[in-house]
Amino acid sequence: MSRRHPGLLETVYVEVPDSYVPAYESAFSTVCATVGLFVADEAARVWRVEGVKSVGENDEALASAIAIAGLVSGHMAELHRTATEAEGWLAKVYSAFPEQPVGQRFAVRGTHVAERRRAGRITLVIDAGLAFGSGEHGSTRGCLRALERVAHRKPARIIDMGCGSGILAMGAAALLNRRVLAVDNDPWSVRVTRQNAALNGLGGLVRARLGNGWQGAGKGRRYDLIMANILARPLCLMARHLAAQLAPGGTAILAGLLVNQIPAVLTAHRRQGLRLERVLREGVWATMVLRS
Repeated sequence: MSRRHPGLLETVYVEVPDSYVPAYESAFSTVCATVGLFVADEAARVWRVEGVKSVGENDEALASAIAIAGLVSGHMAELHRTATEAEGWLAKVYSAFPEQPVGQRFAVRGTHVAERRRAGRITLVIDAGLAFGSGEHGSTRGCLRALERVAHRKPARIIDMGCGSGILAMGAAALLNRRVLAVDNDPWSVRVTRQNAALNGLGGLVRARLGNGWQGAGKGRRYDLIMANILARPLCLMARHLAAQLAPGGTAILAGLLVNQIPAVLTAHRRQGLRLERVLREGVWATMVLRS
């Protein structure tokens, strides 16, 4: 059994090539209260994926999550640990997360950035101490850009599957002035989504729910817009359920995959009768827009 040491924090991290980042980011987010991505070697395209947790807390769960990430990605990374001061971690996160415009309609900033509004843009505010889903990641940016492109269809029923920080659910709610269901299998993500929605004045439009995949989407419900920023393998495995709950003429925005993973994810969804409308790229990350 793991022991918890109140007041003591540690940073746990791996350094991996960019193609393995999604699996390890997902592993850390299941155990750590905060998760961050930092460039370790830009020339070699190596990223440092790290999380912060209490010393001795959830060590067994972390080991299991790292082992699964290694099996899923095919790359077993070495786990490192360092003692951490809370102020030092936050300073590092803040410096890596300035306010940033995304696409033509959005701006994303952390709570540490002085409040200001960019003319003509919807500002989404995220607690930068909860670093995952903060808008700097290529998959998040791609989803927000894709959302802009499909907004003219005015979808009425919207779901964010695997909501993380809730940034996509908030983006859709703010842009379309529609209610959005946000689902995640991680209780921490559900809590963070609720907090972020309230922080942005969107608590009345974003409803966060704990659920295991499409079991949390409501049996028999169909959606005009489905957003799923997760990982390539889960996207493939969930393709049948997604197609079954996408309304006729509906749109699906899929992300969390690398450019070289497009064929596998696309094939899985084409088998369910969906067709590709466009692909948006952000560096090595790809976002696919599909139609029923």
